[in-house]
Amino acid sequence: MIIDRHISNEILRPFSLGLGLLVLVFIGFSAARHLSLAAAGQMDIVTAFKLIGLNTVITLEILLPSAFFFSVLSAIGRLYRDSEMSALYAAGVSRARILEAVFKLALVIALVTGLISVAGRPWAFRTSYALESQAEAQFDLKKMSAGEFVTMGSSDYTFIARDIDLEQGLHHDVFLYKNYPKEARSEIIVADSAAMPTLNPGQAMQATFYNGYNYLLDNRARQDLTLEFGELVVRLPNEEAQARYRRKAETTLNLSRSDQPKDIAEYQWRITTPLATVLLALIAVPLSRSAPRVSRMRNFSIAILAYIALFSMVSVLRSLMEQGKLGAFPGLWSAYALQVILLALLVSQPRLRRR
Repeated sequence: MIIDRHISNEILRPFSLGLGLLVLVFIGFSAARHLSLAAAGQMDIVTAFKLIGLNTVITLEILLPSAFFFSVLSAIGRLYRDSEMSALYAAGVSRARILEAVFKLALVIALVTGLISVAGRPWAFRTSYALESQAEAQFDLKKMSAGEFVTMGSSDYTFIARDIDLEQGLHHDVFLYKNYPKEARSEIIVADSAAMPTLNPGQAMQATFYNGYNYLLDNRARQDLTLEFGELVVRLPNEEAQARYRRKAETTLNLSRSDQPKDIAEYQWRITTPLATVLLALIAVPLSRSAPRVSRMRNFSIAILAYIALFSMVSVLRSLMEQGKLGAFPGLWSAYALQVILLALLVSQPRLRRR
């Protein structure tokens, strides 16, 4: 337990500092983007700070394993450089015991990473998408200035209003037009007022019209229809938003039941992130070994390459899975299998065992 505590303390000090710095850097970039949108009036300042916090939660699934990997590399390397490892070996502590101590701490970090990846990340995506949609809806309402024709989102609807009430979120004396070329029809809605539109992640946009007429005009001059209404709801297509939001914001349980390639890729990414945390930490242990007064650049370069290779392979394999070119098995597991082989080679390398 003394060895576990000593090694854990040596790792956690640079880990806390490194993770804090990475989070601060990310917050700086995220704040620059969202606060500029708030300054432009596209969202309020409270929403901007909420989005900064949620985006930070999302990025922790990458920052945690990355910071832990470099912390193990730095801490164990310092123990070798200061001859503390030589003292531990002289006292009968084996290299396997050092690896076990790092493994125990890695499991704790992996558990936190897994909770963020499996539950925290989709929750943060759902919440941030909802906040962005609300901000976008309010901003779109402001953009729909009185007396100007506006094309609504990606739909073919053209809208104009005589007046706008931002407090109630209503347009007054409104006109909506859409052409249906395949059906050779046109649709016109004229109403006293309208609530335009509410954007919700994964749902179609909808606009509600009050006290007016809905005209369906036959361009072939066969039959026109006129409908008088007190309240009329028009649903606007929003396929792009649905495709954008669904996978990242979907619960891990629902993704596990899906047979769609993109859903399977997202599911495997979430459940393998803890494995990446553990493997990277264990790989860092043998790559931290060095003799006193000997350059550590070789091992450090291999460590950086191993880190880049893992996330690069996972990214490539994930893209292949999304395209349907790679099945669920081996899927992302093949990237981690290669890392396991690399770990076995590093641990068993005679040159490293003699150090």
